[in-house]
Amino acid sequence: MLEVLRLLVVVFFAGAGYSIGSGVGPDHPVLGALNGTAVGVVLGSGFGYVLGGVLGRHTARSAETARIRLRTVSADTLIAGALGLVVGVLVGAGVAWPVFFLPQAYLAFPLFGFVVVVLGYFGFVVGASKRDGVLALLGDRAGIAPRAVPAVALPRVLDTSVAIDARIVDVVRAGFLHGQLLVPTPVLAELQGLADAGDDLRRTKGRRGLEVLDQLQREPGVDVEVLELDVPGVAEVDAKLVRICLDRGCALLTLDTNLAKAAALAGVQVLNLHALALALRPPVAAGDDVPVLLLKAGKEAGQAVGYLDDGSMVVVERARQRLGSEVPVRVTSVLTTANGRLVFGRPVDDEGVPAATPLRQRRPVGAAGPSPAAMPPRRSS
Repeated sequence: MLEVLRLLVVVFFAGAGYSIGSGVGPDHPVLGALNGTAVGVVLGSGFGYVLGGVLGRHTARSAETARIRLRTVSADTLIAGALGLVVGVLVGAGVAWPVFFLPQAYLAFPLFGFVVVVLGYFGFVVGASKRDGVLALLGDRAGIAPRAVPAVALPRVLDTSVAIDARIVDVVRAGFLHGQLLVPTPVLAELQGLADAGDDLRRTKGRRGLEVLDQLQREPGVDVEVLELDVPGVAEVDAKLVRICLDRGCALLTLDTNLAKAAALAGVQVLNLHALALALRPPVAAGDDVPVLLLKAGKEAGQAVGYLDDGSMVVVERARQRLGSEVPVRVTSVLTTANGRLVFGRPVDDEGVPAATPLRQRRPVGAAGPSPAAMPPRRSS
């Protein structure tokens, strides 16, 4: 780049020297036999060679400095700033063009350049600072895709499983969930159907879901809105939620892993609280000692089942006789499944129990009889 810039500067000043030397004319020799044209070309080329080297080195140094400073600036910021710069220059030219009516050209050109430069700079600053809005307005026309909006910034459609679980209230109060929550009418209808069911368990779930929605409406961090919208051609509630999220550009808030996978495949942004709970579970590794309250018997003989604080199931070997008590358990293995973490272990105090003493082996046939020490004492007559 340095040599190319130097060559261009040399050609420019050689041409300038040729023009000046041609003005002197061939009838006026300079430096003996050399005429003015030759002297102008030689002097212009030499001056351009020196000045071209200086300009080339400064240009290369400035380009390297700009590259280092722009390393942390994203491409969409530069594009938005360039669009703002173009708009600012056009506005500045439209505002400042009346200055050319001034009779003094040496006043008109500086004023025009000052206005254009100032408004162009302001346009670049405004375009770079409002890059998302600029790309949203001009991105489709210029072939530039705007930046994707994260799921936490979108309105969230509430699933029935989230309302029934009731942990969403604690998440909201902890400050990890805020903004607008949309409750579609199919979700309310499903909760109402559960609350009116004849089965006690289903009725309890439905009533708990309605109570959770009532608590969320009183929380200051979220804005709960009932969405009077239904999808007539779809029968299942899960499919209706996916269709509503796609039509309104909302995110889906759910605890159902299968629904989360299906919605993600359909192009919906999903906030899965079950995945959040799995990510926040304390790590448990083989060899750790954890206290476990044994609640029920296991499937195999001697097994007892308990749960950790995060809800992980713990299967304890040789502990069925300790049901109802809290036992220190040493983890032997951990199995991670799609539904959560499954932990296997055995009581800590059972680790040091020695193995049962094996039965005394029989003597081979034909061997001598038992030793006197092994025979029972003879009863006296």
